[in-house]
Amino acid sequence: MPILLIEDEPRILAFLRRGLEAQGFSVDGAADGADGLRRARARRYDLVVLDLMLPQLDGLSVLRELCSSAPDVPVLILSARSDLQTKLRGFELGARDYVAKPFSLEELIARVRLQLPASAGRGEGRALARAGRLELDLAARVAMLGELVCDLTDREFRLLHLLVVHAGEIVSRERLLADVWGYHFDPGSNVVDVCVRRLRKKLGAESIETVRHVGYRVAA
Repeated sequence: MPILLIEDEPRILAFLRRGLEAQGFSVDGAADGADGLRRARARRYDLVVLDLMLPQLDGLSVLRELCSSAPDVPVLILSARSDLQTKLRGFELGARDYVAKPFSLEELIARVRLQLPASAGRGEGRALARAGRLELDLAARVAMLGELVCDLTDREFRLLHLLVVHAGEIVSRERLLADVWGYHFDPGSNVVDVCVRRLRKKLGAESIETVRHVGYRVAA
């Protein structure tokens, strides 16, 4: 199901896009209010995630237009403006939900799912991502290696999905940490290494290659 992100901060936009795509969503991005409104009018989206402090056209104006022209499309506001008056104004104009920055990616994804039909993000049929012999079932959220089938936790799935999408490339620990745990997470943490060790126990020691002092890689 397609989601439109309207966010002017490139780092947050890229972070959100990767996080949502790792969950199986189709994502378009817009860096200003005017472009976001154009995209929303040109294509049918199942959800709009909207920042408020936008160039060219402010978020509340975009919200007003979106809710007027397509009232059945839910809009989730994601903004650093967390005062009660702004939140109430957003709901008054038609927003379905409001998440204040800084935010947890896990919470945002949970709130996104609440705004979509039950089938959202689970894929239709058997959607697979492949790297060599390794397969990820995006609907069932399991990993398959030959005859081996492994259930994965949310973060295991997201980390492995990122490696599979970039199969053959080295993905740095910093990139994995930012995309899977969030851009506010402590960069000195060893959670990436711990998660990789868990995946190797499930899939075999050779499933993920360590590139010393750089990051991790799966074979293409």
